[in-house]
Amino acid sequence: MKYAVIVPTLNAAKEWRDFSHSLLENTPCETVLVIDSESTDTSVALARASGIRVHGILRREFDHGATRQLAVDLVPDVDILVFLTQDAVIAGSDSIRNLLRSFEDPEVGAAYGRQLPRFDSRPIEAHARLFNYPAVSVLRDYSSRKDLGFKTIFISNSFAAYRVSALKAVGGFPRDTVFGEDTITAARLVKSGWKIAYVSDAQVYHSHSYTWRQEFRRYFDIGVLHSRESWLIDEFGGASGEGARFVRSELHSLWPKHWWLIPSALIRTALKLVGYRLGKLESHFPNGLKRRLSMNRGYWT
Repeated sequence: MKYAVIVPTLNAAKEWRDFSHSLLENTPCETVLVIDSESTDTSVALARASGIRVHGILRREFDHGATRQLAVDLVPDVDILVFLTQDAVIAGSDSIRNLLRSFEDPEVGAAYGRQLPRFDSRPIEAHARLFNYPAVSVLRDYSSRKDLGFKTIFISNSFAAYRVSALKAVGGFPRDTVFGEDTITAARLVKSGWKIAYVSDAQVYHSHSYTWRQEFRRYFDIGVLHSRESWLIDEFGGASGEGARFVRSELHSLWPKHWWLIPSALIRTALKLVGYRLGKLESHFPNGLKRRLSMNRGYWT
């Protein structure tokens, strides 16, 4: 089973040492393709010095879905495409191998690995990863929506792999999306009869210490996604139940050891809710305002 690893980059030099060392330790450099969006640092030089092929695109051409779909055309002779983001550091020598092993099941169309919190992550940041990426592997299909709802199509392209034939069968990654190209693709796959595998022993270190403003902006973009792709909610249900479970789990994780962070956690929850609801109403706002509210600001240019 032939595979390629795809890494979109933008000014990745600061993260390159840890990222490339963890990746190339057990992955041949010739299997890796970097798609770079006009980095102004030494990202391209570092990648090429590692023996990695680099394909450049204009920064204004970057699109979460279309740029990843470009990889399908650039590496046409593989069975599986593995996607990583530049800040995802592989944890364990077998992580990519374990992710690929899930495709031994011919019904698996996509798989994603476990994201562990960074070593220096704070309690709120760490909890988000441990809640969303548990230690138990799961296989989901269209029938899973009855029990799991929207969680059925949860996936993250920070560390995910796709069967190329399955990806092509559902039309590839969507273009012109502000966010969530992985979620849309996962939904298309399970609707078409494919399975999604969560592989807990395929692991990367990847988490974010978002500010309050960034939390708001991220959830604004999620609201935009759910507004524009309303069929996702119609088909798989809303995520409010999972959100409530997350808040309860977060408060439990903070009490009593980190009790002073509880007000911050509650403010973040409120900002997420406001951001999401404004995102759902984005069709009523001018582009300039949406650009200021969004985390993916270049999308609105």
